[in-house]
This record gives sequence, C-alpha cells and structure tokens, in this order.
Amino acid sequence: MGRHRKQPPATARRSSVIALTGLVPAGLVAVTAASDVGSVTASASVVQAPGADQDVQGARPRIIAEPVATGEFVAHAMAKPAPTVAPVVKTVALPNGRQLAALPAGPVGVPGVAVAAYQNAERVLAAENPVCGMPWSLLAGIGRVESTHAFGGKADTDGNPLTPVYGPVLDGSLTGNHVVRDSDDGALDGLAGYDRAIGPMQFLPQTWKRYAADGNGDGIADPQNLFDAALTAGKYLCEGGLNMRDLAQQSRAILRYNHSMAYVANVMAWETSYGTGVAPRPGDLPRI
Repeated sequence: MGRHRKQPPATARRSSVIALTGLVPAGLVAVTAASDVGSVTASASVVQAPGADQDVQGARPRIIAEPVATGEFVAHAMAKPAPTVAPVVKTVALPNGRQLAALPAGPVGVPGVAVAAYQNAERVLAAENPVCGMPWSLLAGIGRVESTHAFGGKADTDGNPLTPVYGPVLDGSLTGNHVVRDSDDGALDGLAGYDRAIGPMQFLPQTWKRYAADGNGDGIADPQNLFDAALTAGKYLCEGGLNMRDLAQQSRAILRYNHSMAYVANVMAWETSYGTGVAPRPGDLPRI
C-alpha cells in the first residue's frame, strides 16, 4: 500500500481548484508503492502532534487565507549549496528553548521557514534533475497534508521543529495501520521493535536512509529538518524519471506517499492553492 494506513476507495469531487476526472489514466490507481525504485515504499503517515487545534487525523488544522508575501525565500541563510559527498544520516539532538523562525508567511499562510525549505529544494532539484520540473508548491502540498508544515511552522530559523515530528507507532495497535518492524534500531525514530514515520515530510526510516538528502549544506541528512526533508521528498517524488509537469506522472508520484486518490486530490488542491494564493474550498479536500 502507498501509505501506512489502509484506505478505502475515495471519490474526489470536481471543483474549480482540481478535477480528478480525466486527470489520471485508467489503471494508474493500480500503481504499486513499495520501498525500492520502480516500486517505492510509502514514506508518509498520519502525524501525532501536541495541541488542541488538531482533528483525529493528527496535525491537520485548517489554514486561514492570509496575504501573499512578496519576498523570495530561496536566499534563506540555511539554503546553502549541497555538499558533494554523501551526507551523514542521523537525527541531531537539539536544546530546548529555541525560538521560532521569524520569516514572513507565504501564500495562504505557509510558514516562511517552510517556504524557504520548499523553494530551496525546487532550486536544487532544478539543477540536479531538470527533467523532473519539481515546483515548490507541490512539496508544500505534501508538507501541508503530512504535518501542516511542521505543526504550523513551529520550527527554528534553521528549519528544525521545536518538537520532533513523529507518526504513530506501526505495531498494529492503531486500526487500519500496517505493521512495520524496526529497520533502524531506533536511531531515527527513537523506537525499538517497530518503526514510525519521522519528520515534517513523514518518511519511514528505511525510506529515509535510501533517499536522504542534505538540503541545508551542513553535511547531515536529518529527517526532522525542513530543508533536508523537503529536498529528500523531492528526490523521492522525482525517482524513475517522472516529470511533475505532466499531471498523470505527478499523480503517480504522489501515490507513492499514500495509495489513495483522495490523498492525491488533497495534495494537488493545496499545490494549486499555494501556486495561486487562493485557499481551497472544503469540497476540494475529500477525506483521506
């Protein structure tokens, strides 16, 4: 399955933001998502986050439309050139008391530090994999659905969440979730025995280790860091020569995160929203 949760078939309504009818060719829903290239393992999971503004799905509060910021975020201090050597894959322990990043919000209220991370990933991928044509707004759509951009932008200036982002333990205790045995000895997800999704883009440890990228140029690929997670998500979506300019191929890529057309509809609706500055309507967001 494309995600840790077994999803019933969902039908997305046609709307002004996105219409799935005719978007995905017949048979595309049968695309298999597993962990290797050609069959890529799902990285995404429902996150569990503190706060009373969440629904039963985890960190998914509604975003209220805000004025579109005019600044460019790719020049953010942490958006450094990627190193030429393979990064060290680990989660960095950080002190408490770190301050929220003070960057202006982007379209439809996307936290500024998240926009910086998504736009940096777009820039790096444009140089490394121009065939993919990855727009920052698509990564933002994934980030919105997976963790609401690290719990609404609760991250420091370096893109590190103030509270680590984790999904539920995949031990079979949560109805509908798959059982995923430990693959990292707890090094990335802090658990022994079973895995759970990690970071603002919600990767399984084994998938993170395969695609891990250093988005901020510090030599480390940390799944909790927004810059690293955004670039890794881009690599994951682009895998296999997919072209995000083609909606059918983009749909196929998104299905790697969650094998659900309702999920695809949500991500694409938010992608369109971030590209236009117009918030999606409730009908554009079928229940996942």
